[in-house]
Amino acid sequence: MTDGLLASNGLLLPPGAGDKVQPTMTLKVGADRSDVWSAFEAEVPPGFDVGAHWHGHAEEIFYVVEGELQLLAFHPAAEPVGDWTTWEAEDGMTVFRGGPGAFMYVPAGCPHAFFNPGTSTAKMLFMVTPSGHEQYLAELSELLLSGEATPDLVGELRLKHDIHQLTPLQSRPIN
Repeated sequence: MTDGLLASNGLLLPPGAGDKVQPTMTLKVGADRSDVWSAFEAEVPPGFDVGAHWHGHAEEIFYVVEGELQLLAFHPAAEPVGDWTTWEAEDGMTVFRGGPGAFMYVPAGCPHAFFNPGTSTAKMLFMVTPSGHEQYLAELSELLLSGEATPDLVGELRLKHDIHQLTPLQSRPIN
């Protein structure tokens, strides 16, 4: 085959296949195959809260496959502080609790977050454009495994990758 033919071929992966970029994140397609987006299968353990944040350039899609997640994708009417699960938009939009089939689109600049309030692991398809988010996840894993991670170093890494944190990443008590 020629390089042109290889580049035009698609990708077929069986369940569970892909590159583990974190214990809970499997890269399905990344910058090595697409300039446009990266796609991940993500497992969200009970109590995990990614914290409210926004990106200056990235757009994201989240699709819940199993379990339930609380989802935020709006600008809060008031100063974005405190518990993001209590925020409300000027138009009355509030945090959404979604199960299998729930979908969230996040345009660039929009505050967003997710939290697993359940007692079992949730699974979701996560897509981000432009591609390359796997580089951030690899660097974060490396930092965490080094034993040298501090909130400041994690914050610096997040900013390096256009992630502007509004509330902290955390593990919340499960209802």
